[in-house]
Amino acid sequence: MASKQRILIVDDDENIAELISLYLTKECYETKIVYDGESALSELSVFKPNLILLDLMLPGIDGYQVCREIRKNNNVPIIMLSAKGETFDKVLGLELGADDYIIKPFETKEMVARVKAVLRRYHMPQSIGVDSSNAKCVNYPDLSINLDNYSVNYMGKNVEMPPKELELLYFLASAPNQVFTREQLLDNIWGYEYIGDT
Repeated sequence: MASKQRILIVDDDENIAELISLYLTKECYETKIVYDGESALSELSVFKPNLILLDLMLPGIDGYQVCREIRKNNNVPIIMLSAKGETFDKVLGLELGADDYIIKPFETKEMVARVKAVLRRYHMPQSIGVDSSNAKCVNYPDLSINLDNYSVNYMGKNVEMPPKELELLYFLASAPNQVFTREQLLDNIWGYEYIGDT
């Protein structure tokens, strides 16, 4: 039996943290709760989470600084949680390295769905063309897609692509012979709140 994926919950509101943990445990995730930024950083090497749910307003080191510190040498997926819903706050969180941003109060079902979506993107099976030495690179005989540096090489030549098209190509190449609905593509590439044209 596969081991459970571990989720570190970092929130100084004990009630919210316990509620998140309850819902994620029901979905068969192993959870651990910490209430401040320093504890989150120390648990990174001890608990070794597969994903971190990170509140921004923490005592001591705030969530932005925690995210910045984690990103110095770790690529673990991070979903930021915050009552700050301004565009500036969301953009700052994403630019610091967060993979998603959820505004409080949130629906627990949506939070669980976002956790699953981020984990799907990060933990794609290694047997389908994904280079095991770098989970963000897909290699085929004449095609190489590297999401870390947003590059595509086809038959030995670099191919210039808009970022979202590259992400879409990477996503599809990472799951050959798999059919996706429009909603799955929007969810995985553009995110939940995308309302533009496709």
